Amino acid sequence: MLADELDARWQDMSFIEAPAEDEYANWALGKGFVIGGVDIPKSLVPTVDGLFMQVTSAMHLQITGGSASVRATGVYGMRIAGAAARELLIKAAAAQWEVPESELTAKHSQIIHSRSGRQANFSQFAAAAAQFKPSRTPRLKSIEDFEIMGRSVARHDIPSKVDGTAVFGIDADVPDMKYAAIKGAPVFGAQALEFNANGADQATGVLQIVNLGEAVAVVADGYWNASQALKMIDITWSKTGSEGLDSEKLFAQFERDIQAAKRSGDATDDVSIGDVEAAFERADKVVEANYRVPFLAHACMEPMNATARVDDNKCEVWVGSQNPLGFKYEIAKALEMDASQVALHQHTMGGGFGRRATSDVAVQAARIAKVVGVPVKLIWSREEDIRHDVYRPAIASQFRAALSDQGDVMAWENMFHEKHEPDEAPKIPYDIASKSIQYIESLTHVPFGPWRSVDHSQHGFFTESFFDEVAHAVDKDPYELRRTLLSDKPRHLAVLDRAAEEAGWGEQLAAGRGRGISLQQSFGSIVAQVVDVSVNQGSVKVDRVVCVIDPGFAVSPDGVRAQMESGIIYGLSAALYGDINIVDGAVKQGNFHDYQVVRMHEAPVIETHIINSGAAWGGAGEPGTPGIAPALANAVYQATGTRVRQLPLSNYDFSYQFVEEEGVI
Repeated sequence: MLADELDARWQDMSFIEAPAEDEYANWALGKGFVIGGVDIPKSLVPTVDGLFMQVTSAMHLQITGGSASVRATGVYGMRIAGAAARELLIKAAAAQWEVPESELTAKHSQIIHSRSGRQANFSQFAAAAAQFKPSRTPRLKSIEDFEIMGRSVARHDIPSKVDGTAVFGIDADVPDMKYAAIKGAPVFGAQALEFNANGADQATGVLQIVNLGEAVAVVADGYWNASQALKMIDITWSKTGSEGLDSEKLFAQFERDIQAAKRSGDATDDVSIGDVEAAFERADKVVEANYRVPFLAHACMEPMNATARVDDNKCEVWVGSQNPLGFKYEIAKALEMDASQVALHQHTMGGGFGRRATSDVAVQAARIAKVVGVPVKLIWSREEDIRHDVYRPAIASQFRAALSDQGDVMAWENMFHEKHEPDEAPKIPYDIASKSIQYIESLTHVPFGPWRSVDHSQHGFFTESFFDEVAHAVDKDPYELRRTLLSDKPRHLAVLDRAAEEAGWGEQLAAGRGRGISLQQSFGSIVAQVVDVSVNQGSVKVDRVVCVIDPGFAVSPDGVRAQMESGIIYGLSAALYGDINIVDGAVKQGNFHDYQVVRMHEAPVIETHIINSGAAWGGAGEPGTPGIAPALANAVYQATGTRVRQLPLSNYDFSYQFVEEEGVI
């Protein structure tokens, strides 16, 4: 986005990580989230931008997340910077060559004066250009003038990730560095009252055992030595009052609180349209269903890690972070230092998904390094990662729909607990005259953290699955009913129709096979997915996923396809297997044997189709995730007749015999 507006050659571009300093707060992201798409008078743009710079600096936001790289950071930061820099280079060249600016153009990293035939590289004018003040409202290109945006150009980060030269957080290497393994409190919120080392402090290579309160760490000359010594230690943890809780008790709490709110009317309105009660009184048929999803961990492929050195009242940290500036301030607070005393070295991340926006590991590494007085690389085991994550919350959601004998959907009612963001996640695009969507609070002791697509990950499953139930209840094709209720939303309709067409919707399927559809708008993009499944001897196999996305404009079509594939696989892992169980207040799962993810041999064929509608540019990192679970569940219903209202599918028994008679399953 910057290169195209700058009129630079793509092969001339390189990138470095922005330092974790206040001046690099992501004001463009803040602007995009708060007032994205709002036309601001040119005279006010510098003031507005300055305000967002102050706010994001004060909040220590340098964050990457929310599918905002293109739609916020790119639109309000990169494009503006590129175009403004191009104008400055032209201004500097005009002064040096003594010609009018209007006679100069920028192209392929050069300034060109066509009348005289003169041309020179940008570098010749860079120093002079830097003396001018850049415009906050430079002239931006039209789509038809793009030379890089809209094309799939080679990514600069791929070669190093292929040949192994990319430096991830876990690759940090600091002189005299030691390693730390750590064990956190099994029950969230507990503290280590005391521990019996049982000889761990005398084990090979062990330097020190550190009690952080919420966890105990062993520091040694190698990670293996540290992790083996850690197993020897007996730790006495404080009681929190949550030791008797388990997942079923928490879900019982959610259901109880929802029912209490229905009786008392003590719920918060998310959507309130029409007269819902009157619609249910007139209804010829009422469909009701309760849905729920479990807690989910992030399971980033690169283990959680951070390296820290604390000496001379200064701290350095090497880490892969989604919010380096925020990490810096949180580390400073934990060490009771000024932020100016902390330096953070940002590294490539082996998966973030929201998990690496939380600073817990980096803070722990710094605290340990301060105690032992030498640089320390802290690596969480996979068990530590799964059992001490910040989790996608377990959610219960209850639905009712009022239907007429003519097959009309008269009213939609939904109540759920625990609302986070984005605000629109539980809202549906369908034209239903009366809608009531409400939420309540039902708090737990399990720590919350953003998980890829945030609230859309659960509500996409809830709403699109229940809509499928409604369609079958009125004996209508789920795709056709969606079409009927989207007549006033041409973008949604175009995406839905394209997905159905590409997938071959309406074709006769063999016994044991099913096809499901979903539609979801999230993070500024609209995505439809059609999933084909086959069920054989109780085993569900996802054969094919057809995905259609309208992101407004695909800045990098190859990047959009990669993100759709990634989001689908991530959501598919959760839909098939993802299940964090709470037992005696603690997480039961601990590694990939009991917290499974989709493996290569299970991955379906994924076909991605892009519609450039010309609407405001949307995101791509997260919109592929919400629609996969409902499309899968709807396909499973067609194949088996079993309605999936709880995830994951691995908890269901699909051992059915299929009978095909006269072409009908």
